[in-house]
Amino acid sequence: MRIFITGATGFAGSHLVDHLLAEGHQIFALVHPATSHQQLPAHPQVRKILGDLLNLASLKRAVAEAGPNVIYHLAGQASPAVSWKDPAFTLAVNAGGTANLLEAAVSFGRPRVVIVSSAEIYGRIHEDMLPLTEETIPDPRHPYGISKVAAGQLVPIYWERYQLPVFEARPFNHIGPRQTTGFVVPDFASQLAAIKLGQKKARISVGNLDAERDFTDVRDVVAAYIKLAESGRPGETYLICSGQAVTIRHMLDTLIELAQVEVQVNQDPARIRPSDTPCLYGSYAKIEEHTAWRPQISLRQSLADALRDWVERLRKTSFPA
Repeated sequence: MRIFITGATGFAGSHLVDHLLAEGHQIFALVHPATSHQQLPAHPQVRKILGDLLNLASLKRAVAEAGPNVIYHLAGQASPAVSWKDPAFTLAVNAGGTANLLEAAVSFGRPRVVIVSSAEIYGRIHEDMLPLTEETIPDPRHPYGISKVAAGQLVPIYWERYQLPVFEARPFNHIGPRQTTGFVVPDFASQLAAIKLGQKKARISVGNLDAERDFTDVRDVVAAYIKLAESGRPGETYLICSGQAVTIRHMLDTLIELAQVEVQVNQDPARIRPSDTPCLYGSYAKIEEHTAWRPQISLRQSLADALRDWVERLRKTSFPA
């Protein structure tokens, strides 16, 4: 099949490309040079198309050029913290960019479209609301969450109005190799890898270790996206998660054990987000029922692979982390 991907050079996008190439598909990747931070694989089945989510005309040309059977929309501003620094841009690219992509899909011929939003839309959660489901009412507490609510609300509208077979994938935290810093696991793993390689003193800075979150391996997450494109129900939303919560402290302790180093752990107030919800996890019952997807990769394996990735990255440079 011909597959059009936005965000193919990002964390999850790069794994999606790997997965789809292994299945023999032809990939057309929308590339925005100013924001793309991963290299696309040098493969005859991968082709770059330059474009911008905020330019509808260029986006329509890109989709028409790709002629896709399926579109995966992963591109956007991905950080709640960054969204406070530039709320307008976050709203524009995440909500407006999604609207533009859906318009381009309608104009091309209605391929199947997977829109990736985020579980960050839920905001403050009480224990009696857990596990979260697709029926839980969003209560976003930052511009990023608001932008993703808006993007997700476009999904049923475009199915109802245009019969565009579009699905909302609502992932919780996903982790694994290639993730950039600014998120809890790569922040820990990068520091521990630097300590292990002697590039950094044996001290690590952390935020709130008591928060409990739902983590899924990125390779399981992209497998869920593919399952949705194959057998999801148009206009529907699907949570993608592990179905359980673990503390950030457990994540850190496991990474320290895997790194086989002794470290001094210091809490940094600057790393503590005031909007932290104590516990957050979801249910993947709906996507399992509709597509037979369920997570396969253990948390320990995900953390080991993330740490190994950072060790390999830092080995390539002699600069301190």
